[in-house]
Amino acid sequence: MVVKEFRSAQEQGLVRSLAWVIMPDHFHWLIELQTGTLQRLMQATKSRSAIAVNRARVCSEQLWQKGYHDRAIRYDEDLLKAARYIIANPLRAGLVTRVVDYPLWDAVWL
Repeated sequence: MVVKEFRSAQEQGLVRSLAWVIMPDHFHWLIELQTGTLQRLMQATKSRSAIAVNRARVCSEQLWQKGYHDRAIRYDEDLLKAARYIIANPLRAGLVTRVVDYPLWDAVWL
């Protein structure tokens, strides 16, 4: 459901998704913002995905923490470094022993 929201944002021309991973309690999303504001993008993505997840679970729990953390990347060579960091999150969390074993990630460099 969260992946659907990432893809929807790209299809709408709001972002170019470069890399992402969805963890059990948070997500990382490396993007090039195409239109709108980051605040609006994050608010809409988190809201729509939380509604979809809560409907599927038949509950009404808070899924995401309020706010978000952002970081601007200034150089192309830093993009790949950031993407590797994002994709390796499940490894660092001990969820898998190989990145390819974790199902909820993607990167344009594949």
